[in-house]
Amino acid sequence: MIDKIQNIFSVTDLTRKIKGTLEEGFSRIAVQGELSNFKHHSSGHLYFTLKDEHAQIQCVMWRSRVPALSVTPQDGMKMIARGNITVYEVRGNYQLDVSSLQLVGAGELQIAFERLKQKLAAEGLFDQDRKKPLPQFPHRIGIVTSPTGAAIQDIINIINRRFPSTELILYPVKVQGIGAAEEIASAIDDFNVFGAVDVILVGRGGGSLEDLWAFNEEIVARSIYHSSIPVVSAVGHEIDFTIADFVADLRAPTPSAAAELIVPDRREIIEIVRNFCYTAEQIVRTKLTNQRSTITSLLQSYSFNRPLDRLRQYSQHLDEINRAFDQSVGHRFTLLNQNLQSLEKRMASLNPETVLQRGYAILMRNGKAVSKSKHLHPEDEIDIKMTDGTVSAIVH
Repeated sequence: MIDKIQNIFSVTDLTRKIKGTLEEGFSRIAVQGELSNFKHHSSGHLYFTLKDEHAQIQCVMWRSRVPALSVTPQDGMKMIARGNITVYEVRGNYQLDVSSLQLVGAGELQIAFERLKQKLAAEGLFDQDRKKPLPQFPHRIGIVTSPTGAAIQDIINIINRRFPSTELILYPVKVQGIGAAEEIASAIDDFNVFGAVDVILVGRGGGSLEDLWAFNEEIVARSIYHSSIPVVSAVGHEIDFTIADFVADLRAPTPSAAAELIVPDRREIIEIVRNFCYTAEQIVRTKLTNQRSTITSLLQSYSFNRPLDRLRQYSQHLDEINRAFDQSVGHRFTLLNQNLQSLEKRMASLNPETVLQRGYAILMRNGKAVSKSKHLHPEDEIDIKMTDGTVSAIVH
């Protein structure tokens, strides 16, 4: 049996009636809970859930209200959301339209800080063996900070005073509030793509834990970790520590201290060079004096002069050998000359011409000398050779 219902609502009518009732009855309320399922949409709006141990409620924060946040919401934070209950008619869901977010207490940020610190430490992002050394004389420094803060002016003044030849490139970013962490991380990534800086300085001046929170966010820590360029973190004052400090290759207590750590003092370098030149000059002078003294001693020593003395003795001995050789050869030539003259005389005495001059004659037959009479026969024609000529004859 079908009951008779006097008023039948359409889905839209019912939803709008509920919407009106809820929105009129729950305006300007504050809800406390643990934040989860946080999402920063590309539109700029924030979507998240507030929950406790028994229930949960969907929340939305429009992008026009986001810049007022001092801390980027993170899952697990206990927060107080102020706003109005609204109904999203398309889905029939009610949600809290958040106008502001406030941490339940400062301890919540510290808890979130410790939680992320433990997580990243376990992954090795803080390991000392992965930290890169800073260049001794950086030519170009990339700076990631606010363009209007006091930190950038301190950095510029100190670097210009200490090492004015260094080139500075400022990448202006927000350093607090919603979206600041994303801008800082993007700046570090862009400097790595650019690749023409020797070191990156990331930092800002002092402030509360909420003010410095952008440097405690995971996206910044991972950009620093993956940077191939050395990163120096200089956030807040000396007593302030952020996640960026633990991941960076070097942590400076303040931005001013970072500037002093990154570049050397030109006056100290000049003094070092002067001392080096003076020391080098003194060493060279002492070395020359010692060498000059050593050379003088050597020149005056017997050991140095003995080779010259021995050379002179050898030269004199060689002269004596030359004289003895000349005498020996001369004597030999004299003997040979005398023997030659004796031989010449003996040969001259045996010369037939000489015999003919003494009245002797030579009998020739057929052009040959005849030494015995038995070699001649009657009627032989002979020639008689005498000192002044030859006559012919016939043997009888």
